[in-house]
Amino acid sequence: MLNDEHMNLFDRDSLVYVRHLGADEVRDLVPANTLEGVEHPEDLFMVSSANGVRLAIVEGREAAFAAARLHDLKPLSVH
Repeated sequence: MLNDEHMNLFDRDSLVYVRHLGADEVRDLVPANTLEGVEHPEDLFMVSSANGVRLAIVEGREAAFAAARLHDLKPLSVH
């Protein structure tokens, strides 16, 4: 079991969650013309803060993880 001392090891403020977006979900989140330049709209991932704030929508899982790490964040995959 984790206590507060152990949770500090995870530094909750720097955790972000990365999850795949379904096609219908993407259409609900962004205007239609936003997707015109996206080569693979079926390969979009959302990066969200630990409290659920949407930080970015990125094309490709690896790119989403790289973007998070570029900003000194610790990405975790969510299904």
